[in-house]
Amino acid sequence: MAIDIHWIRDDASLALYCAEWQDLPFVALDTEFMRVDTFYPLAGLVQVGDGSSAYLIDPLLIHNWQPFAALLENPAVIKVVHACSEDLEVLLRLTGSMPAPLFDTQLAAAYLNMGFSMGYSRLVLAVLGLDLPKGETRSDWLQRPLSDTQISYAAEDAVHLAEVYRVLAPKLSAEKTAGVLEDGAELVSNMHREVRPEDVYREAKLAWKLSPAELAVLRELCAWREREARSRNKPRNHILRDHCLWPLARTQPDNLASLSRIEEMHPRTVRHDGETLLQLIKQAAALPEAQWPPAVAEPLPMEATALLKKLRAFGTREAERLDMAQELMLRKKTLDALLKTGFPNGPYQLPDALRGWRRELMGQALLKLLAEETA
Repeated sequence: MAIDIHWIRDDASLALYCAEWQDLPFVALDTEFMRVDTFYPLAGLVQVGDGSSAYLIDPLLIHNWQPFAALLENPAVIKVVHACSEDLEVLLRLTGSMPAPLFDTQLAAAYLNMGFSMGYSRLVLAVLGLDLPKGETRSDWLQRPLSDTQISYAAEDAVHLAEVYRVLAPKLSAEKTAGVLEDGAELVSNMHREVRPEDVYREAKLAWKLSPAELAVLRELCAWREREARSRNKPRNHILRDHCLWPLARTQPDNLASLSRIEEMHPRTVRHDGETLLQLIKQAAALPEAQWPPAVAEPLPMEATALLKKLRAFGTREAERLDMAQELMLRKKTLDALLKTGFPNGPYQLPDALRGWRRELMGQALLKLLAEETA
């Protein structure tokens, strides 16, 4: 069946359609973008599905995104997406706004115990029985004109996403629907919680092996790289490779020859930023002890594995009881954070990562389980 496609290539048309969409119960949203050698995604297309037609917005021709931003923020219109983390970034960069309320069909499938982290094509096949073509996923979405195949691919995404929503939404209980929307709101909140460049070092590999004095150097290197990646709009590894960070903080070279011998150090980095890196290292190494960051917590020891398995088993039982994918319940990162608050002898505290309905449902039971294990 042919898809009804409407192109939106100017501000006036976008405003007109947005006014119509404001009266709908939901819209399906998707984006196509390029992110080959840039820090930020470059929007190539924005797709909207209203349940019957596909609307293709050309972001290269739109200047006033305010009507679309108003749609994204309208609490009466559910925004339907699939695995949307990068789509959210595209929409935020284009419009300055984020979609809410947000209904992610990938999450909905997990709440219905259809599978966790299901790809879009697999979900469409499972729900609608349609085998979608995959050939255009990595094509050039900034080229103009777009090919007929690209246009068909993008339009099908918008139309079928709306169809998937119409099938999945009625199958969710009120509690599960609330869970999907709560997790959607959390995805949006995470996008707004942009990590400060000065805090990026906490996630660097092997940071826990460094002394506070060495961490001061790592902190400055990571912060500099983050700021430069954003300002130059280049991937972080294009500025300075991940594997260089730890040895730079550990060995603290003081000349270009030593800098160039750091494992995986790209000659381009030495040429363009070598002197800057040496100066950063020198300044950070000279910081007084009062300005050193605290030590980064070590990974949990092997002795914690058995306890971690018991916590996971508890989450699995809860997932089976609620008939949802077990991965939805307790993520490893959350359990690690919980155990780090008191391992091995307690007492334990619920980490900030355990929020919302999961905290209400399982928080006290987890603390009770841990108390019993360490009694």
